[in-house]
Amino acid sequence: MEVVLCSLIGYLIGNINAAYILSKLRGFDIRERGSGNAGASNAIITMGKKAGLISALFDISKAAVAASVAVYLFPKIKFAKILGGSACIFGHIFPVCMKFHGGKGLACLAGMIISFNPHLFILLLLMEMFLGFGLDYICIVPISGSIIFTCIYAFLTGDVYGTLILAAVSLVILYKHIENLRRIQMGTEAHISFLWKRDQEIERIKHNTN
Repeated sequence: MEVVLCSLIGYLIGNINAAYILSKLRGFDIRERGSGNAGASNAIITMGKKAGLISALFDISKAAVAASVAVYLFPKIKFAKILGGSACIFGHIFPVCMKFHGGKGLACLAGMIISFNPHLFILLLLMEMFLGFGLDYICIVPISGSIIFTCIYAFLTGDVYGTLILAAVSLVILYKHIENLRRIQMGTEAHISFLWKRDQEIERIKHNTN
């Protein structure tokens, strides 16, 4: 019962979506524009860098809060932090109050890692920045980051249940980014340089689409 309650609390926290709320305040549904996802990256595309930053910070914070609340309320569950954080990621990706159409979980993943070990987060952040900017695709970051964190968690803790939960998170994140991988293959996926080369990127994507 504690596992169920821990998961439910984390999931409900994950349902609170800043990008969706900001878009509604501006009179539209973020899921109907840009990439179609209710997350920080699409917030940048549809509402600008400030909205994207607010969304990212909120999603990071809510996952960290979900993980911390889980440990506080359910200290007997050894993997409570991972369970609460992962449930938050699932709530962000598949929010029941948004008909299961949310974001893709990158910022929430970051929040859970910060809650687990801030020093590990900094190390992974540097690695993923090198990888992401080297390949110039943001979608590579959540896919590789979730897998790497799962492996590191398993090595550091030996926690089988927590590792299985993180493996499930990695599979879901990979599933949510299959379309991005397809767009990379077709040359229509936006590069990270979209942030400072917006017009050129839009033109490139249009050209490859046609």
